[in-house]
Amino acid sequence: MAEKRDLVIIGGGPGGYLAAMRGAQLGKRVTLIDQDRVGGTCINYGCIPTKYLLHQTKVLKEVSGTRTLEGPVADVRLNWPKVQQGRQAVVDQLVKGLVFLLEKGQVEILKAPARLRADRSVVVRSADGSSIFEAGKVIVATGSRAAGLPFLKADGRRVLTSTEALELPEVPKSLLVIGAGAIGLEMGSIYRRLGAEVTVLEILPQILPGSDREAVTRLERALKKQGLKIFTEMRIEDAVVEDGAVTLKGVQLRTNQPFAYQAEKVLLSAGRKPYMEGLFEGPPFLEMERGFIKVDTSLRTSAAGIYAIGDVIGGKLLAHKAYHDALVAVENAVGAGGRSVEYRAMPMAVFSEPEFASVGLTQEEAAAGGMAVKSGVFPLQASGRAMTMGASDGLVKVLADDADRVVGAHVVAPGASDMLPVLTMAVSRGMTLKDLDSIVYVHPTLSEAIGEAALKAHGLALHILNQ
Repeated sequence: MAEKRDLVIIGGGPGGYLAAMRGAQLGKRVTLIDQDRVGGTCINYGCIPTKYLLHQTKVLKEVSGTRTLEGPVADVRLNWPKVQQGRQAVVDQLVKGLVFLLEKGQVEILKAPARLRADRSVVVRSADGSSIFEAGKVIVATGSRAAGLPFLKADGRRVLTSTEALELPEVPKSLLVIGAGAIGLEMGSIYRRLGAEVTVLEILPQILPGSDREAVTRLERALKKQGLKIFTEMRIEDAVVEDGAVTLKGVQLRTNQPFAYQAEKVLLSAGRKPYMEGLFEGPPFLEMERGFIKVDTSLRTSAAGIYAIGDVIGGKLLAHKAYHDALVAVENAVGAGGRSVEYRAMPMAVFSEPEFASVGLTQEEAAAGGMAVKSGVFPLQASGRAMTMGASDGLVKVLADDADRVVGAHVVAPGASDMLPVLTMAVSRGMTLKDLDSIVYVHPTLSEAIGEAALKAHGLALHILNQ
């Protein structure tokens, strides 16, 4: 006998659990189904544990690099088993909190594989037997997983995804990182701070492909100073996995010269792919686009009453994008409002040190679209706060169109992710450069660089030369 539900959500990651909470707030009977723990990859194996390790290793880096301390600073080290215990404790606490909120909201949580049928029913099979839910509406939020290479697959020992890299019982002596995206740079930073020799190989001409070139060039310089070896335009063509090491071979595309790099372990961070294994009961019936589920601006799929959100629909694979998708999809699904997704001002951040944060157009994208933009760049070398922190290797860059509206912003700075919201609002609300420079920023803070960058776009900066 099938059970009826107003809303069934498949996938308990950021988009899934937020959709469940919102559906329950709107008075709907909601069932959330995932074969893993609530929180999905982001909380259990990605965003949260990565940031915990980044924070712990940043403390180590700051202590060991501070010249004004006395005593045997060289002897300071992290207790790696305790760090790993702390990482898991934070994850467990967050998951417990989410489950508490969902249960208090009367959301039914099922931990089991779910199979979707074209008639909008969902089959759940667990050790306790099978259940069928007839759903008024379904939201697919199954997320993504690490993509491999044709000749190199993760084995959890020598060849790692970010999941295994977070849980290593010992710090490797050397690590090869395939891909200079957010995951590669963050994980590379963690293990470099712990003493590993880290080499990052990227096939495209710059790190963080698609990001503003001037900003990421500044970030790359800072990361190299920290000891990361970063090489771009490196096409990997073969891999040899042995008991004690992995060797990657390929061609440097600028010079057409062969290369070979060897390390104790390799991290696969060359992109992600939608996770849809076992999603359908029978043949797949949702229309796809470039391997992702195709949706319209209301996040409806090709099947009536079925919506999809987050990584499984492509675009920027970000947890906060999944949050945004979740609210749009739920409110459309239950008739609470005709909303559509808006990605023009979707921010992103990389939690290296310094951090990189960005929103809106890059200078290259503006040029490719035929848009003439004003650019204002304020280097952190001129920031008093950055000087006091010993962190002057960074910048704030703002871009504005011919009407002076802010269309893009890029920050390389400590805490850049926390500086970005005002810039995200500027892009989202069509604020002008004058709006940005008229804000009173607390002194001394790094955020003062935002107003200075806006002034610099008009040649009116106060703390650097206007040349």
